[in-house]
Amino acid sequence: MGKSEVPNMALDFNTAFGVHEKALGLRSDRLQLIASNLANADTPGYKARDIDFQAAMQAAMSGASSGLALAQTQQAHQSGQAVSELNGLVQYRTPTQPSLDGNTVDAQQEEAVFSRNAVDYQASFTFLNNAIKNMLTAIRGS
Repeated sequence: MGKSEVPNMALDFNTAFGVHEKALGLRSDRLQLIASNLANADTPGYKARDIDFQAAMQAAMSGASSGLALAQTQQAHQSGQAVSELNGLVQYRTPTQPSLDGNTVDAQQEEAVFSRNAVDYQASFTFLNNAIKNMLTAIRGS
């Protein structure tokens, strides 16, 4: 087989990892949001926040940047990345029973959402870990 007959075996991470790469980042950001809600459960006037995960995934998969664009004022500056993929997707949670001090955090609801999101995070992480192990096996040949 000549050099021109070697098949192109380029590695495409989007195909190999699927949606799990983006899901892992979004779930991590969502865990931080929910943790912030729990940390502020006793803060008067604090409004609980969350994201619609499905909408965030659609935005991430479409390539739409919902983050803040950073200006490059000099040629020597590096081009900036968005601050967070959640910018523009964060919404206030509607309280089931608002408190007298204006705080909308329901600790039990937040803990349940946090736990579910943590399980989904671990599932995506496990998938990515297995995909990487499979690639290493293919590269090494054993």
